[in-house]
This record gives sequence, structure tokens and C-alpha cells, in this order.
Amino acid sequence: MADTILRVENLKKDFGTLPVIDGWNLELAKEERIAMIGPSGCGKTTFLKIIADLDRNFSGNIERNFERVGFVFQEPRLIPWISVMENLTFVSSDEDKIIFFLKAMRLEGFENYLPSQLSGGMKQRVNLVRALIVDPEILILDEPFASLDMPVKFAIIADINALRNQKRFAIIMITHDTKEAISMADRVLILSKRPSKIVEDVKIDLQEGERDISNTEFIKIESILMKRIFSI
Repeated sequence: MADTILRVENLKKDFGTLPVIDGWNLELAKEERIAMIGPSGCGKTTFLKIIADLDRNFSGNIERNFERVGFVFQEPRLIPWISVMENLTFVSSDEDKIIFFLKAMRLEGFENYLPSQLSGGMKQRVNLVRALIVDPEILILDEPFASLDMPVKFAIIADINALRNQKRFAIIMITHDTKEAISMADRVLILSKRPSKIVEDVKIDLQEGERDISNTEFIKIESILMKRIFSI
């Protein structure tokens, strides 16, 4: 694959005697977006930690052609007793950059708020800003919308997509939500139960303007995706 930013070859991961990941092979191109869907316990979060170099206890080969990675966890993990701006300056001292991403994530004017003064969706937006201010070449998303209601999550997804179209970073995300996957991904990888394999690699052939959950083509692709997931 041209301009491959990540290559994974025969990745295997066990926890003691429990095999979890069984021979994954995949490539991610520069600026490409991949979503991964699979049952709980099949190694999705473990995989994200491996590619972010947070877990080195595996077999197989990982080729990383990137230097900067932004990692967004399911929970915001903000320091509760300091302001939004102070949480972010732990990561970057460039206040102009911080302000740019706060505006992009619709948080302008909330710089001096404490996390406890923010809604759940706003906290997750701060979490995203924290990952984005490192100018990532690859953005890793570990079910960041799972605790949010539908209007909030899709508003945030729209803002991430707009920013990604400007900054052109690659994305790997894991989700249990087919709508999230189709809204954000160029490809959806479907995983089996543990020990998990990549059993389907589904191309999402939609233009940006068609990534709307009410769009006819979106609904058709979701139907196809659901049938493939349920057939495993």
C-alpha cells in the first residue's frame, strides 16, 4: 500500500494461557480511516495499546511509519481540580494551538472552567483537544462516544470529520456502533470472538456529504454491515 503509515503482520497476543489476538494482518495508509467492530474481550483495546507502543508483549511485526500519535480513551481522564486550559497545557505549552483546537471543538470560552462544570460531551471534546494538540499523524479512538447520547456523539463526529479533512491525519477507532463506524471510516474491520481474527474488511464507499445516518446510501451500507456482523 502506498504511503503506508502502519503495517501489522501476523500479530498475536496472549494473556498468560489465554489467546486473545490470533494472527492479525492489516495496513493503514496515510490519511486513511479504519473502524474496528468486534465482541467484548476480542483484543480491540489491547491492539490500540500495541500500536501506540504502550504494550510491547506480543508476537508478530508492527511497522510504525509515524512519530506523533493522539490517543483518546473512552473516559476523559481530566484532572478535576484544574481548569480546561491547565489540563491542556500539560500536553502543549502552545496556547495559540490550544485555542485553535478549542474553537474547532466548539469549546471557545470554556478555557477557565473546571471539568466538573462541563457536560459529558464537553469533557470528551476536551479529551479530543488533548489528543489533537500534538498534531497527530494518527488519531487513535478507543470507544470515545460510548457514554454519549446520539445527538451529542454525532455532533462531535461531524466536528472531528471536518477537522480531519483539514489536518489530514489517519484514524483508527474501535466501536460497537455501526453508525459511528460508517460516519467516520473508509474501511470497517469485523473481528471474530476470542481468539480473534479479522474476518471481514468492508470498504465504506461514501462521499463526505453522504455520511449522514438518514442518507439512503448510508442505511444500505449499514444493513450490509449488520448482516456480515451477525453472520460471524
